[in-house]
Amino acid sequence: MSKAFVKEDADADDVDDKPAEMPAGVKNYITPEGFKRLQDEQRNLVRVERPKIVEIVSWAAGNGDRSENGDYLYGKKRLREIDRRIRFLTKRMEIAQVVDPAQQKNRERVFFGATVTYANNAGVENTVTIVGIDEADLDKGRVSWQSPIARALMKAEVGDTVELRSPGGTEPLEVLAIRY
Repeated sequence: MSKAFVKEDADADDVDDKPAEMPAGVKNYITPEGFKRLQDEQRNLVRVERPKIVEIVSWAAGNGDRSENGDYLYGKKRLREIDRRIRFLTKRMEIAQVVDPAQQKNRERVFFGATVTYANNAGVENTVTIVGIDEADLDKGRVSWQSPIARALMKAEVGDTVELRSPGGTEPLEVLAIRY
C-alpha cells in the first residue's frame, strides 16, 4: 500500500504528559513510600526497559524496509510511551512534597498519611489510608488527600461524626480508629 494513503504521524500517539494540574496554592503531597515507588519506576524505565527496546529497534532497523517491519514500528511506539512516562514521572517528582506520616506529632487527629477506620449509618466499617494523588489506589484502601472522603475525615478525632458530602446528599460517618 502506498504511504500516501496511510496516516503515519509519529506524534499521533503522543498525549500531553503534563502532570494533572494542582489547584493554586495546593501542594503535591506524597508519602516516602510513594515517592520511592515513583523513583523505582523511573529508574526501571531508564535503566532496563528503554535500553531493551532501543536494542530491539536498532536490530529491527538493520533488517531493511521499516514501513512493514512490525518490530521496528512497535518498538518506536513503545519508546514514545516509555519516554512519555519518564517525563511524567520526572515532573511529578519535581513538584512532590514528601511528608512522612511517622513524623506526625498529633496522632489523635486525622492528617495526611493516617489510616482511618470509620462506620456509616448502617454500621458498615471501612478503612482507608490518606495518601498523595500519585499513590491513591481504592482497591488497596488508599485514597487521595483531596478526595471527598479524605476531606471529610481530615482533623477528625476518634468518636467524631463527620459528614461526607456527595451529589446525592450527605452521609454521616463515625471515626472509629486512627493509626499512623
